[in-house]
Amino acid sequence: MSDLSRLRLAVERILKDTAEREILPRFLRVDGEMKADGSAFSAADIAAQESLIEALARLADLPMIGEEMPGETQKAAWARGFSDGVWVMDPIDGSTNFLVGLPQFAVSAALMRQGRPVLGVSYLPLAREMFSASLGGGVWLNGERLPPVSVDGARKAVADAVACIDFKRLRPELSLTIVQDAPIYSQRNFGSSVLEWCYLAAGRVDVVTHGSERLWDYAAGWLMIEEMGGRVATFEHDDFFAAPPWKRSIIAARSPELFCLWRDWLRQRMAEIGM
Repeated sequence: MSDLSRLRLAVERILKDTAEREILPRFLRVDGEMKADGSAFSAADIAAQESLIEALARLADLPMIGEEMPGETQKAAWARGFSDGVWVMDPIDGSTNFLVGLPQFAVSAALMRQGRPVLGVSYLPLAREMFSASLGGGVWLNGERLPPVSVDGARKAVADAVACIDFKRLRPELSLTIVQDAPIYSQRNFGSSVLEWCYLAAGRVDVVTHGSERLWDYAAGWLMIEEMGGRVATFEHDDFFAAPPWKRSIIAARSPELFCLWRDWLRQRMAEIGM
């Protein structure tokens, strides 16, 4: 077993323990607050983040980036850990769901080196589903390795695709175009970017489109799709990592064929509306 695989298993244990000790006991028992960017958080987010920081530091004492940290702290940690490694964590992704009692939320952590994820773990506490990936080590769900897309019979036609699309962070003109004209079979949005990456890796959805994900939203998920044989780009760049790390638009699909079809359709529509 490689060092990254052993580290992946250790991070899985940390995320499950954090969920059981800090997140689930607070489910429907804490009040939410609003951050300056309009997103929700609660005492559960803070407690989970502190628990993750402590536990991950014992595994590898590296700079830490957590969603609930000040922006200056995040950027300083990114600069310090860019070469040797930086932990990136989302203590509760889907905080609004968590606060109102919807089960679609997750806790996630990734290890990044040279600006790219080499390890990613996401845990869905109420579903008791642990998704994880390491560079070159494939994607795992509850201890079972998921078969790569090339042998998994992924849907290749846009007309058959189930798409996760976050309309809230798209330009209104693009949202309207997608609603009226998109050739997809069906659309979903679960209110948790981390969860949607996991569902994409597992083949429960076929494409994901988002107007602006933060580093901790996509870090673990990008690696899962890369290891599955899928493709990820931004609205502007086929090279996902050409965009600034802090906010990136997302075009992702489980198969290269479906990715190209959906990307080309989106970019043509964006050109038509002047994006």
